[in-house]
Amino acid sequence: MSAIDHKLSKTDEKAIIGQAEKAVSDISRVKKSIATVIFGQEEVIEQSLITILCGGHALLVGLPGLAKTKLVETLGITLGMAEQRIQFTPDLMPSDILGSEILHQDEDGKRSFQFVKGPVFAQLLMADEINRASPRTQAALLQAMQEHHVTIAGERYDLPAPFHVLATQNPLEQEGTYPLPEAQLDRFLMQIDVLYPDLEAERQILFETTGAQQNVAKKVLSAKRVQEIQNLIRKIPVGKSVIDAILELVRSARPDEENGENSQYISWGPGPRASQALMLSVRARALLDGRLAPSVDDVLDLAQPVLQHRMQLSFAARAEAITVRDIIAKLKSKIT
Repeated sequence: MSAIDHKLSKTDEKAIIGQAEKAVSDISRVKKSIATVIFGQEEVIEQSLITILCGGHALLVGLPGLAKTKLVETLGITLGMAEQRIQFTPDLMPSDILGSEILHQDEDGKRSFQFVKGPVFAQLLMADEINRASPRTQAALLQAMQEHHVTIAGERYDLPAPFHVLATQNPLEQEGTYPLPEAQLDRFLMQIDVLYPDLEAERQILFETTGAQQNVAKKVLSAKRVQEIQNLIRKIPVGKSVIDAILELVRSARPDEENGENSQYISWGPGPRASQALMLSVRARALLDGRLAPSVDDVLDLAQPVLQHRMQLSFAARAEAITVRDIIAKLKSKIT
């Protein structure tokens, strides 16, 4: 490396550090704003922010009444993103999501088709109870999630940037639902489990939400600033030990003879997209914590939300009452 290259490298490094410090400050203000409306659920909030800062989509799995809708609404306000909500039902049609062409007649009597945009044309889309829609409707959302555009009557329409889908799913009441296919599950950066709040958080919920006045989320960032942080995250360096941990963890979650006893319990495992998701997620988590580089601990902490929806257990695992979480815990224990 020449002296000039070295100087440029140092300059770039200093610029990234400066940008990261400003981003840490901005993210801290976002977290404080969200905490005035959403009580407890720190891990859910963190993983939701990580998903958005990575430019991805998340599947929130939890029982009704755990503030999933409120969280998405609060994220939209705080991050300055246009938010829309779709309640998925069995009779929901693709056009109800994407939009449709209608016959329009102008003042001169000339008729033409005009495209009316659907709710998918938002920056933050909440797909409520996504598994209640038919596979055809789910597939309509799949193109939008992956390609960030939709095609109507042969015409391409780009979605707003940034574009994120936060979908919810009820772990109970599976009757009358359509399980998401593996291809669509893989499009979600994370599966975020929304659990019951702890005692103190629920006590705070009682005091803060049943009075005459309630806190309202405030705008902290703009959508443009969110995009700047998303670009910054891709520049954060990742050490060799972290990359090795990601590769070891993801590859060991596949049904391979080299993976020993765990292989018999795995029907299919995560592909390279899981490695990409972990690589981005650990960078975002480091930035959320005010660090300029991720660690192996970040890989271990994010292993479950990134991998659990990308794995299918075998009959042997189900017969022995082994869960995906059990397998992931075993795999994590082998990472040093």
